[in-house]
Amino acid sequence: MRNIMVINSKGGSGKSTIATNLAAYFALQNKSVVLRDHDPQGSSTQWLKARPPGRPPIRGIATYEKVAKRPGRNTDYVIMDVPAGLHGPALSKMVAKAQTILIPVLPSPIDMRAATDFIAEIRNCAPVAHKRAKLALLANRSRDYTNIYWELDDFLSRQRIPFLTMLRDSQHYIRAAERGLGIFEMAPAATAVDREQWQPIIKWVKSKRSQP
Repeated sequence: MRNIMVINSKGGSGKSTIATNLAAYFALQNKSVVLRDHDPQGSSTQWLKARPPGRPPIRGIATYEKVAKRPGRNTDYVIMDVPAGLHGPALSKMVAKAQTILIPVLPSPIDMRAATDFIAEIRNCAPVAHKRAKLALLANRSRDYTNIYWELDDFLSRQRIPFLTMLRDSQHYIRAAERGLGIFEMAPAATAVDREQWQPIIKWVKSKRSQP
């Protein structure tokens, strides 16, 4: 069972978008997928409720509920959507649940400053420091060829953590979220650019480099 976590201490970085699209991708590969929503805001849980019955199944677990279920033994992937604001022991405890960790960062000075502190903190968490979990960064909602685009590209490239890709600011993600779908379940011609931008994420997550 692979446990993949999407996390950032800063709110609004697109964690639920990354988590739901990962879950939908692996479900399309005929994998047994659990989407574990740790965030009381429940964005991933609401996405699952909107998912059409005919799509590849994804099991949801809302860990903030009083009686949280557990993934079944035959689960291939557990995708975890984690709330913002975790620090200290709470962050270490959460990080210990994953082998693979994705950190989305938005193209803004505020988000980049917050990411600097968060990356330093998460790298000092025991699971990461002792190489029991692997980290990677990705840029989310970026717009090509703006000044902040290049600033974010430079910032992420200097973090000494794999920087996988930049996902564009696309209405396709909004439309997919409204329907409980992933970008790989939308019209291929319309989402060709988005699918291409996702390939480095998929490749890294499937590789041994993303596993302890």
